[in-house]
Amino acid sequence: MQFDIHTFILGAVQGLCEFLPVSSSGHLALLQHFLGFRDENLVAFDLLLHCATVLVIMIFFWRDIWQIIIEWCGGWFTGKRLSGWSYGWAIIIATIITGIIGLPLRKIVDEMSASPLYVGCGLIFTAMVMAVVPVMSRSSKNPSLLSIAIAVGIAQGIAVLPGVSRSGMTIAAGLVMGLGVSEAFRFSFLISVPAVLGASLLEALKVMKGSEGVFLPAGYLWAVLAAFVLGFLALGLMRRLVLAGKWAYFGFYCLIVGAIAVLSSLEMF
Repeated sequence: MQFDIHTFILGAVQGLCEFLPVSSSGHLALLQHFLGFRDENLVAFDLLLHCATVLVIMIFFWRDIWQIIIEWCGGWFTGKRLSGWSYGWAIIIATIITGIIGLPLRKIVDEMSASPLYVGCGLIFTAMVMAVVPVMSRSSKNPSLLSIAIAVGIAQGIAVLPGVSRSGMTIAAGLVMGLGVSEAFRFSFLISVPAVLGASLLEALKVMKGSEGVFLPAGYLWAVLAAFVLGFLALGLMRRLVLAGKWAYFGFYCLIVGAIAVLSSLEMF
């Protein structure tokens, strides 16, 4: 297999940043901009990277996913309303809300992703969320699963904006709504599976309908492998850091990278 360092870096960044609350889309947009890839059709390549990382989630949470599928489907035939029944509906509702918010923003997001200014602003916004969440999530709440699904779905919809972290926004929304840290982490990544699969399907249709053909950069297989392996390691690291409540590290990082991106767009460097 051919190896290309630039392509490999993009795959590694996707794997590391997809699960950490630092926005993989923002980092990929910045790297593609500074590596000179923005003029090339990377839709198919981005699709492969996202498929690699969603596979990581499905393997990491396979027991939870299997239980939810069995209990949700079983609820229709047996009448038993187990935990997977309500959890499955919560995931469906959150996904629908994400689509309602995210789909109309697709064209705007594509344009904004090409600008380091917008990506940097998104990263700074993510840093602000990381700073505010520990304060807002201290009060005890007992909301319904429906209200949690709505809040987290809205957060995931907003996170389609470049530089805004999907995992950071959804975990933060779960914590603010009263979920425990472990459950907020779990729900955040479970609702990402249908959302990412749906977005990937739309991108796949876009690739098939495109008249310019499919472009895959040199060394794309190594990049996909890097995204999968590093993604698996990053997801395990993310769980430990979230459970330990170490949000500040991510916030500082997003603030620094976001500020650099904004300043560079203003040609101050």
